[in-house]
Formats: sequence, structure tokens, C-alpha cells
Amino acid sequence: MTRKRIIAGNWKMHKTNAEAEEFAVNLKVILAKIGEDIEVLVCPPATAISCTARVLDKTDIKIGGQNMHFEEQGAFTGEISGVMLKGAGATHVMLGHSERRHIFNEDNAMINKKMHAAFKANLIPILCIGETMEEKKEGLTSTVLENQLKGCLEGISKNQAQILIIAYEPVWAISNDDPTHKPATPDDAEEAHSFIRDVIEKIYDKTIADNINILYGGSVNPGNAKAILDMKNIDGALVGGASLKPGEFAEIVAAAKF
Repeated sequence: MTRKRIIAGNWKMHKTNAEAEEFAVNLKVILAKIGEDIEVLVCPPATAISCTARVLDKTDIKIGGQNMHFEEQGAFTGEISGVMLKGAGATHVMLGHSERRHIFNEDNAMINKKMHAAFKANLIPILCIGETMEEKKEGLTSTVLENQLKGCLEGISKNQAQILIIAYEPVWAISNDDPTHKPATPDDAEEAHSFIRDVIEKIYDKTIADNINILYGGSVNPGNAKAILDMKNIDGALVGGASLKPGEFAEIVAAAKF
């Protein structure tokens, strides 16, 4: 069975509206013909979603939000709801990114509330999970991943799970411009992805596990993308720094072709 490949770019807190529009114009030209077996997604900061969506309208490149609140509206200064993301042009939303977990202290219960809200807003969630270096050293990778999956997916139905995307992003493999950092090997990533698929089968069933898209995120770049994407259980990439330059991002998309 061949699952569709998904390449998603997470711009994090980068790009003004003008920079986002320039990027989108260039990317639209470079990726004029993506191919039916690859889905491309960019996740700008919230301020740039609308303008990026306008430039990419009538293309096959989709737009995602980087986070959202679990309520539709209310007295939540500085927050953005799923309805707002949808109205701005987003079709997807990342939830549970490691920076949200470890900088902003979001736990599985909060992420689960956001998951339910995302589906209610007709957004496709990209659920991010992953262990820290300390957890890896203590041999807790499997425990952490299973707890994150079970906690974040509580109450999510089989029908909803059929369109869900999971992104495995080991916190220890994210470089953050650290010259001494060592990324995960393709075998490291494959082992975790295989385990995640097994857990999804336990939570739901084999059909959903076999069909769900599991992306890898952790210092993916044009140099290592193909080796990572060639792994059996890796269905795409959640790309950070390399997604900020249209040419580099397009190289990773090209590496995803079967």
C-alpha cells in the first residue's frame, strides 16, 4: 500500500506579510507541477496566513496554522480560534508542537481539547509528538510517545482519525542552530514511526494505522530528506528552518517523489 507523501513547512516566528507573499510567489512558480502523490503545506505565522493564502489560491499548496485555542471565541487575549484560522484560509493546524509543549507548558489534556476544536472547525490537525533527550537517555521514548498519543487522541473518533496527520519530532533531534547537535538517523526515525503506527492500531484498528500519514520532523534538509523519506513508515516531513527558503523547500518536496 502506498500512502500519500506530505511535506509541511513550519515557518515558526518568521516572515512579515511582505516576506510571506514573496515566498509564496516564488514557491508557486517552482512547484507549479507537484504531482498527485504529494501534498505540500506551508504554515505561516498567523498574521501572514491570509496574504499567503491569497497568493497560493488555485494552487495545490495548502495553508496551515501553527497553533489555535480550544474555544471558538471569548476573552482570550492574543489567542486565535480554529474558526478564525479557517476564515483566514487555513485547511490544517499544527497542535502539540514541541515548542508549545516545552516553552508554553501545553500538556496532553490541553492539546486534546484543541484536537476536538480543530475537527469542529473543519481543520485537519497535525498532531506533533516526541521525546526529549533526557527521556530518550532514560529509555522512555516508547512510554512518552504512547502517553502523548493516547492523551491527545482521547475521544477522537475513527472517522476523525482517518484524516488526522501525525508528526514525530524528537526534541533531541532539532538543531536550533546548535553546531554540535546530531540529528536522528533514518533508522532512528523509522523505529519510532513503526512504533507510532503500532500504537495507532491499538487505539483504533489496523486499517487506520496502515493509512494514517506520519511525518518526521527534526532538522530535515535537502541533504538528508531522501534517506529519511525512503523509510517504509515515514510518509513525509515537517520542515523547520529549511522551509524558509523556497528553493530548499522545493528540493525536499522533490525528494518526496516516489
